[in-house]
Amino acid sequence: MTVMAEQTVRSQRATRKPRQAPRPVAIPTALIYEEWDGKPIYYKGYRDVLAGTKTVEEIMSCSDLQGIIVYLLNGFLYTHLNRKLYTVGTNESGLHLAANNNVANDLAIYEKAKIGKLKGKYFSVSPLVVIEVDIKADVGDFGDESSYLFQKAKKILDFGAQRVIWILTEFRKVFIAEQGQKQWTITDWDQDVLVMENCVLNIKTLLDEEEIDY
Repeated sequence: MTVMAEQTVRSQRATRKPRQAPRPVAIPTALIYEEWDGKPIYYKGYRDVLAGTKTVEEIMSCSDLQGIIVYLLNGFLYTHLNRKLYTVGTNESGLHLAANNNVANDLAIYEKAKIGKLKGKYFSVSPLVVIEVDIKADVGDFGDESSYLFQKAKKILDFGAQRVIWILTEFRKVFIAEQGQKQWTITDWDQDVLVMENCVLNIKTLLDEEEIDY
C-alpha cells in the first residue's frame, strides 16, 4: 500500500462516526398493570403489543372462562355478603399500598365504614379479602408466575387484608393465603373455601349450578 493510500484509510477511519446504541423502546403507560416500589409491572403480552402482533385491548381482555368466573363471583358475593356492612371493588380496581406501590384486584371486599366517601381514586384502605382469577402481569422479572403470586399475596396481607384467594383456571386450583398463617394452601376448586364468616365458596359448584360447560 502506498503512503497516500495509507493516509486515505487513516483519514476515513478518523472521520467514521461511532456506532450509536439503539434507543430504548418507549413503552406506553397503557401497558402498565401495576407499580411495585416505583417499578412498572406490565400486562402479560405487552411485548406482543410493542412488536405489533397484538393490540392493547387483546392483551387486557380475559378468556371466556375467566370472564364467567368473575361474573359468578360477583353474583355470589352480592347474595352472600351483608351489603349494609360490606362492598366489593371489581374490574381490576386499584389498591394504593404506599408511595409508588399500586396493585390491581379482580375482586376486593371492603368494609363500608372504612372506605368512607369515594373519591374517584384508588382504594387506600385495606380490603378484608381479595379474590384474583389467574395472573395478568408479565412475570419476566419474577422468574415464574408462582413467585409473582406469592409476592403479591404477601404485599396485600402485609397491608392488612385477612385473606387472599387466587383461582387458577388452567389447573382448576385455588390458592389461599391467610393473615397470621405461615402455611399457605392450594386446593382443588371443587373444595369449599372460606371467604368470610358465613360465606363459603366452591368454584366448581358455582359453574355447575349455572350449567357451564368448560
